Amino acid sequence: LRLLPRQRYLRAEGAEVSALERKRNVLCCLITRILKAEKQLHIDNLVFRVIDACQKGELRPGLQFLSFCCHSVDVLSCVLHLLNQGYLRRQEERPHVLEY
Repeated sequence: LRLLPRQRYLRAEGAEVSALERKRNVLCCLITRILKAEKQLHIDNLVFRVIDACQKGELRPGLQFLSFCCHSVDVLSCVLHLLNQGYLRRQEERPHVLEY
């Protein structure tokens, strides 16, 4: 009985998972930094500001990272994650406004 070597796509999946986790961490950092500064923000404005920061490669003034492609679905997924973790909350009378 001979064991076959691991397939390359299995290693690629692990690398992709790691890259997605890093991307999610950067997005979560951007969201919290923006909301810390603004205290409250309409969700649409937040999405646009995060996407703009991703394209420019700016986490904050003086702190750069490699720019990457970011879509509104990615940002909204991170917003939901942060809402579930309790880092963000919605205003009861205006649920489209997020607060830190």
